[in-house]
Amino acid sequence: MPTKDQVIEVIKTVEVPDIFLDIWFLGLIYNIDITEERIAIEMTFTTPLCPSGPQLMAEVKEKVGKLEGVKEVKVNVTFNPPWQPSDEVKSLLGLA
Repeated sequence: MPTKDQVIEVIKTVEVPDIFLDIWFLGLIYNIDITEERIAIEMTFTTPLCPSGPQLMAEVKEKVGKLEGVKEVKVNVTFNPPWQPSDEVKSLLGLA
């Protein structure tokens, strides 16, 4: 079973297509829970109507699922709490 750090490294390869920043840097991953049965990832989107949402979920599931020893990947999307970009992200996106 992979470590949390290995899962994070894979997640860092998943980018939001329209802003070209990875979902880990953006703070879209809220929790990673690793058990022998599965890896459960709780994430959010930049907005509830994010057009890339289904693609991001599928890419996370696919890429994490390729790690050695992974039997199942469950991706849960939540909007509680709503996504709040960090000051660094705001600056990069011209929102600061």
